[in-house]
Amino acid sequence: MKLKLGLPKGSLQEATFKLFAQAGWSVRVDSRSYHPVIDDPEIEAILMRPQEIPRYLEDGVIDAGLTGWDWIKDNDVDVKEVCELTYSKATRNAMRIVLAVAADSEIHSVKDLEGKRLATEYVRLTNKWLEENGVAAHVEFSWGADEMKVPQLVDAIVVNTETGSSLKAHKLRIVGDPILTSTTRFVANHAAWTDPEKRAKIESMAMLLTGALNAGALVGLKLNVAKDDFDAVIAQLPALKKPTVSPLWGDEGFAVEIIIEEHLARELIPRLKRAGASGLVEYPLNKVVY
Repeated sequence: MKLKLGLPKGSLQEATFKLFAQAGWSVRVDSRSYHPVIDDPEIEAILMRPQEIPRYLEDGVIDAGLTGWDWIKDNDVDVKEVCELTYSKATRNAMRIVLAVAADSEIHSVKDLEGKRLATEYVRLTNKWLEENGVAAHVEFSWGADEMKVPQLVDAIVVNTETGSSLKAHKLRIVGDPILTSTTRFVANHAAWTDPEKRAKIESMAMLLTGALNAGALVGLKLNVAKDDFDAVIAQLPALKKPTVSPLWGDEGFAVEIIIEEHLARELIPRLKRAGASGLVEYPLNKVVY
């Protein structure tokens, strides 16, 4: 069995390779190659533009792939969503598909787009959104550098943004709510999903990739505590977290271990130390599978 896997080339490539590494796969590629080397004989990986992955999935050219929900909707394809993987090129935030205009533009709502000219990579998605809002406008495909086209070439653009910083840097303003909120999805074509061997492989990959993402915001914490200080130390732990507690050799106290959000550690560790804990060790996690 060989699973043909489409991996996103471009802005998501580095983040995707890091996620696969944390999940247990080493993925390497030459700068001029579209065929990554992956240390799994059951996977044949191909680098592709995420915009194209949904279409090649539906057509059966590849078995599974990682692409954005935005491109799945824009291509209007029928594929099997295996799991959602909330990561992007710089953060773990969702991507927003937004309408942007010049800061001093008279466009303040979708209704103001009547008869206007828009540039975007999301032509089908944008036309559908305009139609749903009863607006007729000219939508043209853009090859990129959308921010530079407003207002000299077009009245507005529809783009994806993670933080909004690039739009602000070009003195652009977001109009209204996002057209779509998008995250990365692990998807498969229906033929691969009905193949028992391929489905088992896809499900195993989904479990490990999700586990790697779960672990990204968590750390493990180990500590020792004497019997007399046990209640005071346990009282410092987050109320919804249940620690693992084991007796120390010689009946001299307890070993306590807990998984917490990483941002809590900086405040929790000093409190635990003051309450009587000793031998505190914080360690990173690779995968957390629920």
